[in-house]
Amino acid sequence: MLSAVFIYNQKGEVLISRLYRHDVKRSVADVFRVHVIASVGAVRSPVTTLGSTTFFHIRYDNLWICAVARHNVNAALVFEFLYRVLGLGVSYFGRFDESAVKSNFVLVYELLDEVLDFGYPQNMEVDTLKLYVTTESVRSRVEAPQITMQATGATTWRRQDISYKKNEAFVDVIEAVNLLVSAKGTVLRSDVQGQIVMRSFLSGMPECKFGLNDKLQMDHAGVDIADCQFHQCVRLGKFDVDRTISFIPPDGEFELMRYRAADNINLPFKVLPVVRERGRTVEYEVLIKANFSAKLCATNMVVTVPTPPSATTCRIKVSGAGKAKYDPEGNALVWRISRLQGLQETSLTAVVDLAPMAKPVVWSRPPISLDFQVLMFTASGLLVRFLKVFEKSNYHSVKWVRYMTKAGSYQVRI
Repeated sequence: MLSAVFIYNQKGEVLISRLYRHDVKRSVADVFRVHVIASVGAVRSPVTTLGSTTFFHIRYDNLWICAVARHNVNAALVFEFLYRVLGLGVSYFGRFDESAVKSNFVLVYELLDEVLDFGYPQNMEVDTLKLYVTTESVRSRVEAPQITMQATGATTWRRQDISYKKNEAFVDVIEAVNLLVSAKGTVLRSDVQGQIVMRSFLSGMPECKFGLNDKLQMDHAGVDIADCQFHQCVRLGKFDVDRTISFIPPDGEFELMRYRAADNINLPFKVLPVVRERGRTVEYEVLIKANFSAKLCATNMVVTVPTPPSATTCRIKVSGAGKAKYDPEGNALVWRISRLQGLQETSLTAVVDLAPMAKPVVWSRPPISLDFQVLMFTASGLLVRFLKVFEKSNYHSVKWVRYMTKAGSYQVRI
């Protein structure tokens, strides 16, 4: 599988160098620095093959994390490994940058020794690794036999002796809406990227069953979800047979699944912009309609309306919710709405004065962009039908479900 893992700073200096096989030498780190880091402007792909050696890399903060392979390996698996290493660093140190690596390089080497054996990925569960790879801030209170049982057992992501006075499970369905509308009002692209995050505070080794209103389970009357990605605790065999999500949850917070929906999207807002260029002025009329129920409300809304780079002064009037001001550095009118009730409308009108220019430059008219959050609303229509918890002691558990829709890339051309 992998022959080596290197971590560089943004200058190309090697901070961590770990070889797992004898088919590469330590000097291969210089090859990546010269051909990739030094020529960063020319590198577009995260996979670089030089001769018979392939380099896979990701960038995070001021670090380059690189895996080296000499064989035809699964690229998706390598990148999953690299992002898991990144997640381990953030979980252990709070942040994963050059100073964190330099301050904890012994622990980084110890983690790399645990997660790879002769180039093959091993146990990468954060909670399990924290049982026996410890620091002053990460201490284990579990006995050695229990650590061995969890690290080598069938359920490596959960201990057996977990106990809570109150057994609760919290489920968050979080969706990011992506929208692109043409200047004529035609929807060019709309989709939803969703994730289901669960916080489990359950005793023992509970078996959870989770049901959604997806189309295959609801006889074509539900939501058509695609590209499902699950946490490793989910039993994929049962999902393939009857679309039931069955799993033994890790303790605490984890991402249960990700999905995508592209059909029958319920757009939370309709934006109707009118922009007129009249000589040395630009007139704006922007109307926003909330399409969701009047019982719900949107919060933390930010509407960014672009202005020409030659804009000098602005006269702005808001009819309805929010306040707006001109941001000269961002060449935009920034309209902030702290709260907008469902089915309500709000509008902005503005007149922007332009500076005289010797040679007129055509304005490219960037799109209007929205940022927002709407609680208890899903753009895809996805709903949690049931969440059942089974445990041999047959205790009572309390389940909570929350929905939230937020803006992904929500843009309307003008």
